[in-house]
Amino acid sequence: MQFRHSPIKICFLVFALTLASALLFERLFAQQSTDSMGFMQRENASMTEMDRAIKAAPMNGNVDHDFVTMMLPHHQGAIDMAKAELLYGKDPTMRRLAQEIIVDQQSEIDAMNLWLSRQAGATAKGRRK
Repeated sequence: MQFRHSPIKICFLVFALTLASALLFERLFAQQSTDSMGFMQRENASMTEMDRAIKAAPMNGNVDHDFVTMMLPHHQGAIDMAKAELLYGKDPTMRRLAQEIIVDQQSEIDAMNLWLSRQAGATAKGRRK
């Protein structure tokens, strides 16, 4: 069995396949580009807010207190960045890591807030005496 196609039909077929491939690639690239842009916008917003909050942290000269007040926005920034990974990331290992970061950093935020509240209580008790 022998197939005979005219050169025009072959050229048309090659053109159609090339066009279809280009359109498919463009759609895939556009989606990847959109995801990447969305991810970077979230990451930049997270880092900008973290930087602003660290600079605005209430410092009192007590090293432990000042450490905690600067670490709180740092940890929140990590949570925000991990949430961006969950929204846009595809790799299961990185997504699992992002979930762990959210849980771990939130636990540490809770511990630091508890410490701060106890310090405030101790300071208030010290003033009453």
